[in-house]
Amino acid sequence: MFDIVNFLKNLLYNMLAIFSFSRKKLSNKLSIYVKSNTGSTLSVDLEPHMDIKDVKEIVAPQLGLAPDELKIIFAGKELSDTITISECDLGQQSIIHAVKARPTIPSSPSKNFQANGKRRLNSIISEESPEEPYPAGSSKPLCETMSDLELTEVNERTPGTNSISNEPPAERRKANFFVYCSQCEKVCTGKLRVRCGICRSGAFTVHRDPESWDDVLKKKRITGHCENYEVPCVENEAGDPPFTEFYFKCAEHSSRGETDFAAPLNLIKTNHKDIPCIACTDTSDTVLVFPCAAGHVSCLDCFRQYCVSRLLERQFLEHPTQGGYTLRCPVGCDASYIEDVHHFKLLSKEQYDRYQRFATEEYVLRNGGVLCPQPGCGMGLLVDADCRRVQCQNGCGFVFCRSCLQGYHIGECLETPTASLGTASGYSIDPLRASEARWDEASKIAIKVTTKPCPQCRTATERDGGCMHMVCTRSGCGYEWCWVCQTPWTRDCMAAHWFG
Repeated sequence: MFDIVNFLKNLLYNMLAIFSFSRKKLSNKLSIYVKSNTGSTLSVDLEPHMDIKDVKEIVAPQLGLAPDELKIIFAGKELSDTITISECDLGQQSIIHAVKARPTIPSSPSKNFQANGKRRLNSIISEESPEEPYPAGSSKPLCETMSDLELTEVNERTPGTNSISNEPPAERRKANFFVYCSQCEKVCTGKLRVRCGICRSGAFTVHRDPESWDDVLKKKRITGHCENYEVPCVENEAGDPPFTEFYFKCAEHSSRGETDFAAPLNLIKTNHKDIPCIACTDTSDTVLVFPCAAGHVSCLDCFRQYCVSRLLERQFLEHPTQGGYTLRCPVGCDASYIEDVHHFKLLSKEQYDRYQRFATEEYVLRNGGVLCPQPGCGMGLLVDADCRRVQCQNGCGFVFCRSCLQGYHIGECLETPTASLGTASGYSIDPLRASEARWDEASKIAIKVTTKPCPQCRTATERDGGCMHMVCTRSGCGYEWCWVCQTPWTRDCMAAHWFG
């Protein structure tokens, strides 16, 4: 007989077990790794309300030290005891460093290089970093104390001064960073991290905060103090302190250790000034600021459309000084080229792959090279200017004529190679249609029939009505030529067959 009472009891018990299990799983704990300068790595679970003093009390016994003997270092700063975990910008599986506080080294003379370096480093710290080296609140990680980096190379600060010091501290905004994360495959918010430029350890404190993007992106701008070894790292034999190495992590997934990296996008900013987009005039929360003197602003959607339109027309440009395939401000401002090509990661994967292919092809063509004409190959080949017979090396091996891009031949180039095909009884084959009926070469045949190559850059050009005066639209070419003669456009061409 079915026992309804026991059934209801079991059902109620199972429901309570499920609720109890759910409560156990709902936790805000962070799983954090603590690295010591002795080589030990500890895994601890921390609650957001805990402070650094609590962390020291948890970690110190496992390292055989007293809590007051430890220093906790994260993101370029030594954290004070009163800072809570929620104020430290920590994520799951983040790494903090616990090092033993060292006594001050006496300044007695010594010929030992390491002692000299250590003494010089401590003297520099005592000169540049007094007891209160940072303003109030600076005992937080560097990523929490930095104000927004508005400066650029155009209005760079004078060395040794702080160009934003005239702005009241209350009006400064916390710096926000954006990165391209290869794991998330999108633009994400980023976290600034710090390590020693010599040993690449994160047990490192900076002597001053960065004041411009150049301080972050360029090497050897800011010095610091490394705590990774008993004898601190030094830059040279004179004992100068090591330089800081800045890098970025994605804030939207768990950390993958100190080797985790995401490409910084320094032109993408939070639109705290409410500047409208130069194209659609809408005001977006996140914008791209072109590196021109005017600082023209574009929303990310319009920037993508700008890139796609230039990509389809092959209107990307070569950077005049640094090289590379890039764009400049759409207004045409001087000195406005985008230098970091990671910004073009805003394109889709297929579009970005096309961008890279076009960039490679442009490099080859600009340097006097040629592209293999075989479908599915397109290998870039750099050959001598007087070389007519070209073989696709490290590619498909196709041997072709540089002038007409057909199979290599002796004598003048022919417009269309002739073919002789046999016929079977009851099945007639038209040689011309047979040459056009190849699946893999359909696009190649269509291009050959409807276009002619630019005499200068060999770019396939289609004439769709109008006169015979052609102007190559490929970026950097602009060659003017005659559609009939396929030679430079002259007054004779104008008189003879301007309109056919």
